[in-house]
Amino acid sequence: MHLNETALNGAILLGLLSLPLYALIVDEPYTITLMTRVVILALAAVGLNIILGVGGLVSFGHAIFFGIGGYAMGILAYHAQTFTILDFGLFITDGTRLMPVIWLVAMAVSATAAFLIGILSLRTSGVYFIMITLAFGQMFYYFAISWPEYGGEDGLSIYVRNTFPGLNTLAPIQFFAICLVLLCLALYIMARLRRSPFGLALNAARQSGIRVETVGIDPVRLRLLAFVLSGTVTGLAGALYADLNRFVSPVMFSWQFSGELIVLIVIGGVGRLMGPVVGACVFVALEHLLGGLTEFWLIILGLILLGIVLFDRGGIIGFLTGRAGAHV
Repeated sequence: MHLNETALNGAILLGLLSLPLYALIVDEPYTITLMTRVVILALAAVGLNIILGVGGLVSFGHAIFFGIGGYAMGILAYHAQTFTILDFGLFITDGTRLMPVIWLVAMAVSATAAFLIGILSLRTSGVYFIMITLAFGQMFYYFAISWPEYGGEDGLSIYVRNTFPGLNTLAPIQFFAICLVLLCLALYIMARLRRSPFGLALNAARQSGIRVETVGIDPVRLRLLAFVLSGTVTGLAGALYADLNRFVSPVMFSWQFSGELIVLIVIGGVGRLMGPVVGACVFVALEHLLGGLTEFWLIILGLILLGIVLFDRGGIIGFLTGRAGAHV
């Protein structure tokens, strides 16, 4: 018996909300923090799913935008806590600890980087696109390592979590609520995008760019806009992740993290609205439950991924709903 996908999506969101509330009642703040990590990773994967699930672009450099978002938060908060001036030429500030401002900066810088990288990367396709995004990711990774002003290889610690008007962000449940609202907003945008003329044209370009071009639509412009939107969402997730840990490091730029985001989407279901959420839940659950038992817990994750790729490309959601997955 297969489930209705809309009902399943609602049940997943209800589960995301109910588990932290239960943890709050029984006084288990660590569980709330784990669920916050799930939500943030899901948000980052939702960003990637825009180009992977709808546009058919496999990016191995999406950690770039995650890292940019993280460092935007870290740098602004660092200057605010040390009372020093941040001078980037035209951009001069004494930093800030206000979350909405940090998010806007993180998204703006991530969108700009995505635009510049996309202009060059989208000249290629297939394995060449994968390799050029990987190359850009490594460039940012080694740049962060060689940036001693902000910790270099050791990273940068932030003493106190940033603030949000009217809320106590140090309370785990309140910070979780902020992240969940942003995830729901991103999911809403993703749902609207898939059904919009832009989303339909992007999906058509994934299937056949030549056919889209014959009706007067430039597939490169479609993909570039999707790439910028994707990078913006992932950059926001990076800022939240850095705030969760109160720490940023070059690891946020690593190609391994880009691969993890792809794994999350494949496990949940490529192109599925809630695929990134399900994938993030599985990943964090395995890491938490098996990570303390063995350092080889990733083997179990690999076996799950192998089974999905070989037998059910619709991912977990595709298996439950009986619908095939997107072809990338």
